[in-house]
Amino acid sequence: MTTEHAVRPAADRDRMAPEDRDEVALRHRRVRAAMDEQGFDAILAFGPGWRRENVRYFTDASLIGSAALVIFPAHGDPVAFSTSRADLATVTRRGWVGEALLLDPDAPDALTGRLADLRPRRVGVAHYELLPAVVLEAVRAALPAAEIVSATALMDGVRLVKSDWELARMRRAAQVCAAGWEAFVDVLEPGLPEYRIVAEVEARIKAMGAEDNFMLIASGKDEVRGMTAPSPRVLAAGDMVRTELTPQLDGYWLQICRSAVVGTASPEQHESFALFNEAVEAGMAVVRPGVTAHEVAKAQNDVFRARGFGEYCTSRYTRVRGHGHGLHLDETPIIEGNETVLPQNAVFIIHPNTYTPIAGYHVLGDPVRVTADGCEVLISTERKLFETGDAA
Repeated sequence: MTTEHAVRPAADRDRMAPEDRDEVALRHRRVRAAMDEQGFDAILAFGPGWRRENVRYFTDASLIGSAALVIFPAHGDPVAFSTSRADLATVTRRGWVGEALLLDPDAPDALTGRLADLRPRRVGVAHYELLPAVVLEAVRAALPAAEIVSATALMDGVRLVKSDWELARMRRAAQVCAAGWEAFVDVLEPGLPEYRIVAEVEARIKAMGAEDNFMLIASGKDEVRGMTAPSPRVLAAGDMVRTELTPQLDGYWLQICRSAVVGTASPEQHESFALFNEAVEAGMAVVRPGVTAHEVAKAQNDVFRARGFGEYCTSRYTRVRGHGHGLHLDETPIIEGNETVLPQNAVFIIHPNTYTPIAGYHVLGDPVRVTADGCEVLISTERKLFETGDAA
């Protein structure tokens, strides 16, 4: 083994945990079935630093390089590439992919040579839209007779259905979500800056093993129209504090959306919660295998329309009524017009987060799994408007 090439012996790979070996085999079957339907001889899964979901799907490894790829052939073993030498041993040590090579984006001969050896007629590139032009042109030059097209939608579809192995990880992530929200509420008091809230949450969830956390926050009253990164703004009695809290654990992201009041909630804040809770429940009520993202979004929006608040479901405010979860934190959008079918064991959050004049921007939502006859709520946190006590 050199610093530019790492291989895990087959004997070591045979010692992989049985549940991992079964999961690898399942993923390979799913991808190859989709490849066969679309006539692909190979998939090239590309992952820039901010979109690693497809590379992780094949490797189950957390990588640090600025870019990584996996060649997944219709027949034979996959091979991984990374711009970081340290990643090569990380990939092979995990064992889901037995060979890893260094990637030089300006001279990707190792990558193009392996692709040329396959002699593919049709290659699908997952995240084709993000692949650097220099790499794409090198691939085209190495495969002059091959058709090279996007396979982003193919991989999105494969990852949409979660296995039992994945669901076990996501349920552990749900426990981290619940603990993060507890930390959020525990620290709220007048005079506390927003960034201190996020610091407390980060400390709690990182101690539980969270790899990362995407988090937005907003504090104030009915003037609040959206969420941002934490600011030095200081909480005041009567403020409603809103958050999307999205930890990543073992590669998998899950989100909780909640709002809390510093002190005692006003009648308007309670009224706002009741409206948003009705919308969440309406979205959940239509979930079943085969429902579309459009139908889930419409069910939520119809609650606002019935109350005369339909304009707050438009792009002028916030159109998205949730999104998929998995190896990426923001997968298929739950939005009117998105006809993506949500099959059994798809996981997504239902959150009708938006502004209304009742009490300003409100945040409320739960992640769900599509079951055979409805949905399973994955989060244990009570869905209510949290209050810290009597206003000072």
